[in-house]
Amino acid sequence: MSSPGLPAHPVRTRGVLVLLATFLLSAPLDAESDPPSIVTLDWTQAETLVALGIAPLGVAQIAAYHDWVGEPRLPESVVDLGLRSQPNLELLASLSPDHILISPMFANLSPRLARIAPVSNLALYMPQGDTWQQIHQLTREIGALVDRDGEAEALIETTENRLEELQDRLPDDPAPLLMVQFMDARHVRVFGDNGLYQAVLERLGLTNAWTGTTNPWGFSLVAIERLAGIEARLVVIEPYPAGVPAELRESGLWQHQASVRDESLITLPPVWSFGALPSARRFAEQLVAALGEATHVDD
Repeated sequence: MSSPGLPAHPVRTRGVLVLLATFLLSAPLDAESDPPSIVTLDWTQAETLVALGIAPLGVAQIAAYHDWVGEPRLPESVVDLGLRSQPNLELLASLSPDHILISPMFANLSPRLARIAPVSNLALYMPQGDTWQQIHQLTREIGALVDRDGEAEALIETTENRLEELQDRLPDDPAPLLMVQFMDARHVRVFGDNGLYQAVLERLGLTNAWTGTTNPWGFSLVAIERLAGIEARLVVIEPYPAGVPAELRESGLWQHQASVRDESLITLPPVWSFGALPSARRFAEQLVAALGEATHVDD
C-alpha cells in the first residue's frame, strides 16, 4: 500500500512530468511572437510600416501626413503625437512603445526619447550612395526591427516588378519632364538628382529636364522664371499652398510657361517626395497614368 500523499506509480508520473516540462519549454519557441509596438516621428518610416502590415502606435502630425504623403492612409487607431519637431513626450510615454523610430532631422530629440524607449535613427537620402539602394536598405532595416524581414523583401520585389510593368505602358518617346512643387506663387522646388522622383524616373526610363544642382534631399528651390526656356513637360505635384492656384491664374510668368500655354501641364496628387517604396510606387502609378492620358488627348 502506498504512503498517503505519494503517487501510486512514481516512475510513470515522472515520465509525464518530463513530457509536460518539455512541452512548456518548447511552446514559446514555436509560437509566433507579436511584432514590437512602434512609434515614429518620420512619415517615410510611417508609410513603410503600414506597407509592411504594421500599424504604428503613434505618428507625428497625422493630418499633415495625409496632406503631403496621401497614401497609404494611417489606421484610425494611430495616435497623433503632435509636431514632428516637438512631439508630446508625455503622450508618447503613455503609449509605452517598445521602440521609437526617428530620422536624422530629429536626432536632437534622441536623448529625451531614449528615456521612454530604445531609439533607432534611420537615415535616408544621404548624398553618398545610390538613392534607390538606400531605400531598399531602409525597408530592410525597418522590416528587421518589426520582425517583418520576409514582408520587407516582398515589398522590394513587388515594387520593382510593378515599375517594370509600368515602364512597358509608357508612350513612345515621351518628352523630358520637369517636376516641381510650389512653395509660394513665385517659387518652386524643382526635383533632380538624389531624390525619390529622380530614382523613379530612372527606373521608368524617363528623362529629367532639370540638370541643375540639388540638395541632399533631391531638390533645388528656384524662382519660376528659372523654368522658362527649359524644353520639357511640366509636372506639378500637389498640394498647392493656400491661395497659390488663384495667384497663378493671374501670373504672367506662369501663364507664359510652355506647358501652361499648350495645356500639356500634368498635375499629380500629393506624393511624399522624401518617401520610400510606397511613395515610389504611387508616384510611378500616377505619372504613367497621366502620361498615357495626355497621349490619348494628343491623338
